[in-house]
Amino acid sequence: MAQVKRIRRAVNGVLILDKPRGMSSNQALQKVRWLLNAEKAGHTGSLDPLATGVLPLCFGEATKFSQYLLDADKGYETVARLGVTTTTGDAEGEVIEEREVTVGREALEAVLPRFRGEIEQVPPMYSALKKDGQPLYKLARAGEVVEREARSVTIARLDLLAFDSPCATLAVACSKGTYVRTLVEDIGRELGCGAHVAALRRTQAGPFGLDQAISLEELERVHAEGGNEALDRFLMPVDSGLEHWPLLQLSEHSAYYWLHGQPVRAPEAPKFGMMRVQDHQGRFIGIGEVTDDGRIAPRRLIRS
Repeated sequence: MAQVKRIRRAVNGVLILDKPRGMSSNQALQKVRWLLNAEKAGHTGSLDPLATGVLPLCFGEATKFSQYLLDADKGYETVARLGVTTTTGDAEGEVIEEREVTVGREALEAVLPRFRGEIEQVPPMYSALKKDGQPLYKLARAGEVVEREARSVTIARLDLLAFDSPCATLAVACSKGTYVRTLVEDIGRELGCGAHVAALRRTQAGPFGLDQAISLEELERVHAEGGNEALDRFLMPVDSGLEHWPLLQLSEHSAYYWLHGQPVRAPEAPKFGMMRVQDHQGRFIGIGEVTDDGRIAPRRLIRS
C-alpha cells in the first residue's frame, strides 16, 4: 500500500528553542518542524550536541532573514574543566593529556583580560568549516590535521562566575564565529594546565535570550494535548530578529511599487543602511536598503 504523503502547513515565524543536550541543531530543527508540521524551516547557526540553550528556529517567510541572526552576537555560560585536554576541545572527545591543576582563582582571573576585546582564534579541527569542500570534522575523524587560518573575533565579556577547582564557570559574550571550545583551550594553555569545555549553554543569540526559549519537552506536551496548531502560540513575528533595525512605513502607493521590486523615495527614511519596511496598514513586507541616490531598494520581500 502506497504511503500517504504528509501535507505540511504554511507556518511563518520564529521559535526560540532551548536546545537539549545530546541533540544536533539539525535534529532539533527537524523535530520541531515535525511537531509544527511546517513546510519550510531553518536554524540560525549550529550548537554542538554537547551544548544547550538558545537556538532560534525560522519557519516559512522568516527563513529569508535567518542570515541576520546567524551574523548576530552570542552569549554563553560555560564550565571549563582545567587540567584535561581532549581531541575535540569538549567533554565529547577523547582525553589527550591530564595535568595537575595548581592554579587558583586569582591566577585564573589574571589571564582573562588577555582574551577580552579583539583576539585571534584558530578554528578547531572539529568544526563545520570546510577545506577543499570537506568539513573539517570529517577530516579530523579520519586522523587528518590541516592548516587553519587564524580569524579575528571579539570577546565583549569574559567573566569568572564561579571557581571550584578544577572547574571554572565563565560568562562569555562574543561576536559571530567565536569558538568557545577554542577560547577555553587557549585559556588552559595560558594557565599551563590545559582545559576543555565540560558544559556549554547559550544564553543569548542576537535579541533573543533564555527567557524566551521553550523546551522540547514543553513543545511535545502542548502538541500531545492540542496538535500542530496549538504550537503556533510560541511563534514570534517573522521580523522579530530584526526589531533593533530602523522601521519605515510606506504609503499605499509607494508600497505597491516597492513590492514589485522598484526602489521608492520616502521622506522619513534613514539616510543610509538597512531597515524593516511596513505597508500603509502596518504589515511587515520586507527589508530595504538606502541606495546611493537616497531611494529605498527592496532586498528581501515577504510573500503575501
